[in-house]
Amino acid sequence: MNWNCNYFEYFGDYIDMSIYADDVVNFTSVLKIAYNFLTGREYLQKKKSKEKKTLISVASGFPDLVYAADSIPVFPIRMEKFKLNLYLLALNSATSLFGWNLTTKLLGIARQVDFLKIVDNVLNDVINSINEKYNLFYDIAISKNNLSDFCYGIKSIYGMNVSEANMCDSSLNFTLRCDKYNKYLKSLKTLVPNQIWVEIPPLEKDDEENILKILVDNIKKAIVEIENITGNIVTDNSLNKQFRIGNQVKRYYKSIIDEISNSDFYPCNPATFAEILALLTISFQDYNSNAQRYLENISQLVKEMRERIKRGVGMDVSNMPKILLSPIFNGWEPKAQEIIYDLGGKVLYSDWDLLGLLEEIPVSKNSDPIEEYARFLLNSAKKGLACLNNCEALTNSYLKYVKKVKADGFIINQLSDCNINFNCYELMKNKIRTELRIPSTGIQFKKIGENIEQTKAKLNSFMDLYS
Repeated sequence: MNWNCNYFEYFGDYIDMSIYADDVVNFTSVLKIAYNFLTGREYLQKKKSKEKKTLISVASGFPDLVYAADSIPVFPIRMEKFKLNLYLLALNSATSLFGWNLTTKLLGIARQVDFLKIVDNVLNDVINSINEKYNLFYDIAISKNNLSDFCYGIKSIYGMNVSEANMCDSSLNFTLRCDKYNKYLKSLKTLVPNQIWVEIPPLEKDDEENILKILVDNIKKAIVEIENITGNIVTDNSLNKQFRIGNQVKRYYKSIIDEISNSDFYPCNPATFAEILALLTISFQDYNSNAQRYLENISQLVKEMRERIKRGVGMDVSNMPKILLSPIFNGWEPKAQEIIYDLGGKVLYSDWDLLGLLEEIPVSKNSDPIEEYARFLLNSAKKGLACLNNCEALTNSYLKYVKKVKADGFIINQLSDCNINFNCYELMKNKIRTELRIPSTGIQFKKIGENIEQTKAKLNSFMDLYS
């Protein structure tokens, strides 16, 4: 993850979810997305052994080329075997008989009569099992001397590949401007020999059209390698088909961030809302290995949210300051969200939108899909994906985004061993504080569960500014 990672810290060790179970049990779409994420191993094994599909490891929200080759993109942690909560096991059995909608309604009614208390622990169990895996991956990487100075995200994704690399036929990598991340990518050659690379050229040059041509050529080379590994041909039609699905997914995702999060009334408890954003953050990386199913689930999620708001089911959040906490894609302390909520705030997680990965890719008869994809990558690179060594560009990108989402405060997640140095963090916080005149601060992160008391003290002081 310098990228990837905590993508499901992402479903992070947030809160004692028992107080939010009533919200979650009524979101059929959330349960589907969570279930599809956690049962990925069984699904992927079936795709590989019975349907003879090629599995390609991906991260950072770049599954499109794999889908276009009629193959399966996989964010590596999903190949792990997770212990399922009893509630999700009940869903697995009941949905085959009654279907998702009726099943969740029945279980919701059962909970109301105090018959199914296991519902209270559903997300808490999910969260704990995922965070245990992330820290396990981190510890695996720590045991490798050459990874000792990498950030949590890189350590975790490396550990994922050590654990499950034998299931993947290849790995699709997009080189970024983080030297440590690129070093990590090279180290994967020993784990997954079939490496496919898309080099994003340096952005320091003024000749953008020339850079675009280089990137187009790099994408074409990667497509040839994908075709050789999968035995499938990538066509303009298959690319555009995937872009259309991806564009719809992004549209619904942005609706949740731009429309729902900016409203004065949430369709659920703000803590549940943050949980959903975290779930979307990690599952977006490979669309849970089934793009069409993921589109159906996220569209249903937006529909459920809008219906609940229309019926007045949810919570008035008009007096709660909205705090943007970022970046979280390469690791963060999920307890921070719980602390902020307890102190009267609501948290927004939106790294993929901030980095431009929720921008749509134009699709038309006259467009060149490879060139459009290259433009999409370059635009994202300018927003932060590939400007980690350009402090001014990264800071300006954050400044614009904080203003765009109308955040009332900004917390930067300062990773240990990250290439973004302390001075850059300070510049970012100070610019947001002075130019936008909203509170900003930073919290240190190294590993899930460490320094929670220090984080709590820092956030207490920060949230006092809203008293």
